Amino acid sequence: MDGFLDTTSRGLTELRVHGVSGTPPDQMLNHPHPRLVSGDSTTGFYRRWWPAGRPEGEQADVPDVRHREAYAWGGLTSGGRTIALWLLLLPFSLANLAYFMLPRPARGRRLRHVVEAAQRLFALLLTGTLVQAVIGSSVDLVGWQCTAAGRACTYETAPVWVRWLGELWGVEESRRLAVTALVPLAVVGLLWLIARRTWNRDERTAMPSGGRSGGSPAGSEDAALPLARRRLWQGDVPVWRLRAVHVAYALSAIGLAVSVPFAGAGRALTAANAAVQVAAAVLVLLPGLARRVDPGGADAGGRALTAACRILEAAAPAVLAATLVAALAGLPLGGPRGAALQLPGVGAVRFALLVALVAFLLAATWVLARLTAPAERPAMRGMASWFTLMVAAGSANALALGVMFWTASFFGVPESPARAQPIGRKLFLGDAVWWTAALVPILVLGLLCAGVVLWRIRRAATELLTPKLTPYYGDDGDDVAGKWALASLTDRAGLVLGLLVGVMLTGFAVVTVIYQFGLITPVGGTAGLFATIGSWAITAILVGLVLLGRRTYSDPALRRTIGILWDVATFWPRAIHPLSPPCYTERVLPELVARVGVLSRQERDTVVLSGHSQGSVIAAALVLQLGPADRERVRLLTHGSPLRRLYAAFFPAYFGGPSLPSVREAVPWVNLYRLSDPIGGPVFAPADPFGPLASPGGREPVDVFCWDPPQPEPGEPLAELRWHSDYWFDPPYDQAMARLTG
Repeated sequence: MDGFLDTTSRGLTELRVHGVSGTPPDQMLNHPHPRLVSGDSTTGFYRRWWPAGRPEGEQADVPDVRHREAYAWGGLTSGGRTIALWLLLLPFSLANLAYFMLPRPARGRRLRHVVEAAQRLFALLLTGTLVQAVIGSSVDLVGWQCTAAGRACTYETAPVWVRWLGELWGVEESRRLAVTALVPLAVVGLLWLIARRTWNRDERTAMPSGGRSGGSPAGSEDAALPLARRRLWQGDVPVWRLRAVHVAYALSAIGLAVSVPFAGAGRALTAANAAVQVAAAVLVLLPGLARRVDPGGADAGGRALTAACRILEAAAPAVLAATLVAALAGLPLGGPRGAALQLPGVGAVRFALLVALVAFLLAATWVLARLTAPAERPAMRGMASWFTLMVAAGSANALALGVMFWTASFFGVPESPARAQPIGRKLFLGDAVWWTAALVPILVLGLLCAGVVLWRIRRAATELLTPKLTPYYGDDGDDVAGKWALASLTDRAGLVLGLLVGVMLTGFAVVTVIYQFGLITPVGGTAGLFATIGSWAITAILVGLVLLGRRTYSDPALRRTIGILWDVATFWPRAIHPLSPPCYTERVLPELVARVGVLSRQERDTVVLSGHSQGSVIAAALVLQLGPADRERVRLLTHGSPLRRLYAAFFPAYFGGPSLPSVREAVPWVNLYRLSDPIGGPVFAPADPFGPLASPGGREPVDVFCWDPPQPEPGEPLAELRWHSDYWFDPPYDQAMARLTG
């Protein structure tokens, strides 16, 4: 290669790790010509390349030379086109986040294991919720209702391909159900394919073993800190087991939808599909199914569980295939033909289980939170896990209802069974569905209330900051104070989450009582208006997500923007839901551990881990995975870091308590923060540049405040705020590098 590219590793290496949105290597290096020196286009290490040859001051093979290197991992979350599909998998990601938010008090270990089992079952039911939505749209609305003789899909205005189905098998229900069952089968197959591909790519990456100091690596099984255990990032076998169970459960749900209405062989097939679902539910409750073991360690019951998952993985498609074949051959109805306006199903069983799990998880999480030290449960008093699960359930139901209302609107006219006559082009959705749709306007009202609360909080914060900033910024002090106050609203995330979930659950409780006791019907009057508005709103949300996903598929810039969500959500492994977007950390950490080993081989070598935003979270987790000898040659520089503000607050078992102090003890550390930054903040010091600095043990403080905007010279205009970006260009950055390497 012509030009100059420094590939040496001796001396000082500044290893930059980007944050959300997949910052390109040229921006990280502040250089127009980055070149890959290790890795690949998905995750790679880049250095500066000079086409005209070695510039003045750049030397290779000199022990004290300073190298600048960038690690780009954004291809895992914002580079692939499948991110368009990930938008529909948000409930699964939220379920995984809820698992890691759960308090882990030493005195409540047994209860925590029970709660974790309940969360795995909850995640399995979330899979059932979304799969059942596709089943309801395809098998029920189209196969059972729309294509029946004289119904909506037999009209001349219906699409030719679906009208053909009604004309061919208008009075042969089982055959129509078998054909329309191919749609949810294709969806499950697509989810399995994507989950398996990302599992092969990311979660099977092996962590480098040990360190130069010998003995157990820092992240071994017996590490006191959960974040330091290497088993946390070893999801190979447990994720495979969970995936086998979830896919089997989804396939048996399809089989049940096809076999339940029929007698004869249909009843035997119903029993077989139900048995698969029960077996899947039992397996997810077993603690060993998702347990992660130390690399190379023995897994006593692992082989038996793996064998059981293999049997279930083979049995579910076999039973489904037998069901579809029998249905195509023709099955007799179990009751009078046409007696049921909607396809008979087992949705009530899943709904009852979900309600029971919600109540149990609420009580059990509250007990775990009470057993946890107050300092280790700052966010929502330790209840963030339960609230996040509720948001997961709410978003799953919203997506499910959107699919069903859109299908009913496309092929006919959605209607409640209370208005069954005349049938005509009506496609019936149960009263429970309509009542759930009526919750949407109530939730919007909750959003408006949250907006008003946040506006008042921001105004109060602005009034408090203005007199403090006026001496620094003059007449612009109130403007800067308003922007700093806006950034501070991130600290109110728990308040907004609690308010929205509270409104949602209150409305759900009222609607459930009305529905169960039949007090009123969701047709006509105010109830009917709310239900109709909700149905159209849910349909609009679904269509919007589909259009956004379609644009995301072809627009790399939009993929990077949408990828911000997944940069945060998929830091954590797929611990309870294997069909969620993949955890990039299970590939990123092993690669960084190996690279740090390469860059710090010699005695005088030093590596400065420079992590921005989410990169600071990765860097902190990386420090705890390094052996003692590697740590001696590593320094940590974080900027725009959410470690204390978000991670220690919402994931206290992993980043709270002694975790961050352990990182500080392991390596020299400087953290840069601004009060204009809505994401980053201090790690140890209070976020107050006007108060005293925190200096644990009399040492230099870890946290260094950066003015944003810089204080202007007399007569100079106020510079633009940098908010969360470009810490690399702030003067305190070079000062921090000098302090860490001096």
